[in-house]
Order: sequence, then C-alpha cells, then structure tokens
Amino acid sequence: MMKKNEMGQDKNNKGGKFKRPESMASKNKMRMGGKGLSLEAFANAKSKTDYNPALIKKKREFYKNAKYVSNYKKLKKHENFPNDPSFPDLEPPKDKIEPVRGLEGNQERKKKKESARSLNEVYERKRKEQEKVRNEKEAIIQAKKERKEQSQSQRKALREKMLKRTRSGQPVMKYRIEHMLEKIQGSKS
Repeated sequence: MMKKNEMGQDKNNKGGKFKRPESMASKNKMRMGGKGLSLEAFANAKSKTDYNPALIKKKREFYKNAKYVSNYKKLKKHENFPNDPSFPDLEPPKDKIEPVRGLEGNQERKKKKESARSLNEVYERKRKEQEKVRNEKEAIIQAKKERKEQSQSQRKALREKMLKRTRSGQPVMKYRIEHMLEKIQGSKS
C-alpha cells in the first residue's frame, strides 16, 4: 500500500508539486564524498601526469625483493641459524676451498660432456616429435581442404545442371528428376 502525506500526494510521485527537503540534497552530497574537486584543481591534476611504467616496474620489483628478504630473515630467525653453531654459514670461507684435482676433475668434465650429449639428444628427440606433430596437423588440414574443394565442385556442378534451361526457358527436368532419385535412394540406405 502506498503512503500518502497530509495533502494526499504520493511520496514516491516525482510530480512538480512535491519538493525534496534540502537536508536530503546535503545527505546525497555527503554520500557521494562531498563537493568534489574544484575546476582548477581538476585541471592541474589532469595536466600533471605521473604515470611512468618504468618507475612503477622498479618499485614493484623493489617491494618484491624486500618481501623476499624479510621472509628469509624471518625464516632464519625462526630456525635460529645465527645462534646455532652446528649449522655452517651459507658460503664456506675462501681459505677452506680446495681445488679439484686429478681423477675427480676428469670425472666432472666427463659428466658435463655426457650431460651435454644427453641434452643434445633430448633436444633432437623433442624437435623430431614436434616436427612429426606439425606434419600430422598439416596432413589433416590438407585432407580437410581437399574434401572442401571436392564438395564445392560437386555443388557447383549440381547447381549448373539445375540452372540449365531449354530454348523456351523451361528448366530441364532430366537433372531435377535424377537429383530427386539420388535423394530417395540415399534416404533408403
């Protein structure tokens, strides 16, 4: 049921006689966030563009790195790395590093060569597989293309037959009857 004021007018009616109180307008203004910017402030804000993608990228990277560092420090603090002498530092002292000599060095070189060979083999195998897949796709596309061309040529030939006319302008019934027969035989089988 609709509410009416003392005069008998609907409150929801937006006719000319019913006026909104000014407090409603001020409430609307407050709800929208005040008066907004002045024209001068708006023009100044529009003229100064601070958008620089390179700076934004640098800031993002800086904060990302800072996050990683803080997480690392928390983890280290949590596991008591600096206080516990049983855990060595991340990098051993330079004077304790011993150069690899003799057979061990040769073995490492052999491993590197073998890994390089195996990487080449993996790369070759992968490339062959990709080429095989590409050739299969090309064959499928070629077959589709041939089927499409064949069906188009058949439709074209059928259309030409159907459009043939006699001297007097009548359609040639021979081809139309043949077409109907083919349809009927196709539906039976």
